[in-house]
Amino acid sequence: MNSMKTLEGKVAIVTGASRGIGLAIARRFVTEGATVYITSRNQAELDTVTKELGVRARGVQADVSKLADVKRLYATVGAAHAHIDIVVANAGFGRFAALGSITEEAIDATFATNVKGTIFTVQEALPLLSSGSNVILVGSTASIMGADAFSVYSATKAAIRNLARSWVLDLKGRGIRINVLSPGPTRTPGLVGIVPEGSGDAFLADLGGQSPLGRIGEADEVASAALFLATDASSLVHGSEIFVDGGLAQI
Repeated sequence: MNSMKTLEGKVAIVTGASRGIGLAIARRFVTEGATVYITSRNQAELDTVTKELGVRARGVQADVSKLADVKRLYATVGAAHAHIDIVVANAGFGRFAALGSITEEAIDATFATNVKGTIFTVQEALPLLSSGSNVILVGSTASIMGADAFSVYSATKAAIRNLARSWVLDLKGRGIRINVLSPGPTRTPGLVGIVPEGSGDAFLADLGGQSPLGRIGEADEVASAALFLATDASSLVHGSEIFVDGGLAQI
């Protein structure tokens, strides 16, 4: 006898899901039976990933920093479904710039995607969210830790933490749970892409060695935590920030 998949019949949104943590979360949700709408700014990557994920995946090209794109995403979903069960606001990025070299363009771009994009990803979903729905905001250990030349990104993730704390009050009585999922350093194309040339595995090993578990995370481990937050297994978890960081930000 086949056991019931934990997300059977659910409808989920995962933004920024063409690679890395977003892709791992989307893949896990599909495996658990959900119909998953994924977004990416890159149409070619989106097409490839949607095909890879199979018939339960739907790709919608969207840049969450543009409100019109977010509205189009939910118009597409709303045309096919009466409600959404899970929203994962994952799309985000960061650039290194130490104080003294921070540009206006870098601030505008990073906050537009990481903060404004998260706000409208959730706000525009509200008409399709009902009691029992779950919203997961992807944060970072950077929300509570300092990092060399990474203050702008870190500030956006600190903002994400407060959005969750405030929104649980705004939505009191609606039965919609909101939590923050904050990974530490995780083996993704985004992290590998900023590894100093020639240092490769040694850099990642040194980064992982800073955590009590002695290693960096894997995207699938973050996806496991996302699945927990997306199901009734976490039914009393609300307004919380869950770190998936090997203890890095806890010491």
